[in-house]
Amino acid sequence: MAYILTLDQGTTNSRAIVFDHEGQIISSAQRELQQIYPRPGEVEHDPNEIWSTQLTMAKAALRTANLTAADIACIGISNQRETTLLWEKTSGVPLHNAIVWQCRRTSRICQQLKEAGWEPDVREKTGLLLDPYFSGTKVKWLLDHVPDARNKAVRGDALFGTVDTWLIWRLTGGKVHVTDYTNAARTLLFNIRTLTWDDDLLDLFDVPAALLPATRPSSEVYGYTLPEYFGRPIPIAGAAGDQQAALFGQTCFRPGAVKTTYGTGSFTLMNTGETMIPSPSGLLTTIAVGIDGRVEYALEGSVFTTGAAIQWLRDEMQLIDQAADSEASATLVADSGGVYVVPAFTGLGAPYWDPRARGLIIGITRGTTKHHVIRATLESTAYQVKDVLTAMEADAEMTIRDVRVDGGGASNDFLMQFQADLLGVPIVRPRVTETTALGVAYLAGLATHYWSSREELTDQWMMERCFNPRMTTDEVATLYEGWQRAVARARSWAS
Repeated sequence: MAYILTLDQGTTNSRAIVFDHEGQIISSAQRELQQIYPRPGEVEHDPNEIWSTQLTMAKAALRTANLTAADIACIGISNQRETTLLWEKTSGVPLHNAIVWQCRRTSRICQQLKEAGWEPDVREKTGLLLDPYFSGTKVKWLLDHVPDARNKAVRGDALFGTVDTWLIWRLTGGKVHVTDYTNAARTLLFNIRTLTWDDDLLDLFDVPAALLPATRPSSEVYGYTLPEYFGRPIPIAGAAGDQQAALFGQTCFRPGAVKTTYGTGSFTLMNTGETMIPSPSGLLTTIAVGIDGRVEYALEGSVFTTGAAIQWLRDEMQLIDQAADSEASATLVADSGGVYVVPAFTGLGAPYWDPRARGLIIGITRGTTKHHVIRATLESTAYQVKDVLTAMEADAEMTIRDVRVDGGGASNDFLMQFQADLLGVPIVRPRVTETTALGVAYLAGLATHYWSSREELTDQWMMERCFNPRMTTDEVATLYEGWQRAVARARSWAS
């Protein structure tokens, strides 16, 4: 059994990748996932489409590599994290579409809890803020709005899960209802100090305990796939939320190591080891990984809209034909011409946490072209990441030496150079940029002794390119001051 199969279920697509023992990609397959927008600021997915596309892509990846289940040592699963599902326990029928992490429909619930003074207690136990981003208020909304959902939950006839839980439950034929610590830590219901579902939080959000999955480490054999899916059972041996998986896949094992993933949103995590560091700057304290009988923590800054803004340029604005065109377009102009784009389509995440912020384009003149707008949209990703890393250095009281990058946006050389310029530190791109999938391959492989240790994994990691800063500090200060002025004008726009 020479390979590991990973299921990488993301916000915009379902992907499967097969890795070999050197951590190299043998084959992959992916399919886009339909985005459902019931109302402005609301985002949903079809749970059955999540399942069917992920299973189909897993089979396709094996077929492409001419492999069978006999060749696969184990499966690892990474997933979009806070996306929330409810389904019937016996039939597996979803009770509603999945509510996606980007969805802002629970803003009012969060605001009411804040006004009632609950945020300090919630933050102390979970490391999170009261924001619609997280799963807890999504579960409450489903139980309150889906007919008979709360009755089924109280009777034990319904189950809650994030996407990892849903996929494991389906793969095992409903035998295993489980989540790992990294995903549980994103729900607002899990105490990251005691590693248990918190009774006080369940009462606060009015969530019956019978809904909840068991919580386990990120590297462990949870169960086995049904034989009919791949021809024979395969152990499911690792699971982690996509951003924590990427941190692990980048081998950021030492405290102070930082990675940024550029996907639909952009997510920066700093490993803080076994020390929980609170954040007065608006970052999150979260679990980085559960492994070897302990948990390690991280500081995280979540930017909601980065790659999604490039999709917006392509699909809604029709300024580019494909996402990759954004780089060529941006380099056709010397700079953004004073234009700033704040892509707050569903509010702003860290460090602002403003669900009422909305998108803005400012600085337009008669000479503004589409290339200026495209460039400014790309630059907005780097500005938002700088917002996060500035806060991260202050909270952790650590100087960031370099940033390891991955995700689709990391392939954009213009964006990576601009990011290095803004931050003033090297941006390091690995040879294998699918580090989310690689991270859960590592977690699953360690659980099944496919790899022996984290030291072995560190030796495998290889750099593809390093982007060193070129701008002067004065140039950066001028550009960044303009960004901060633009953000100030985008905030608190929606009612």
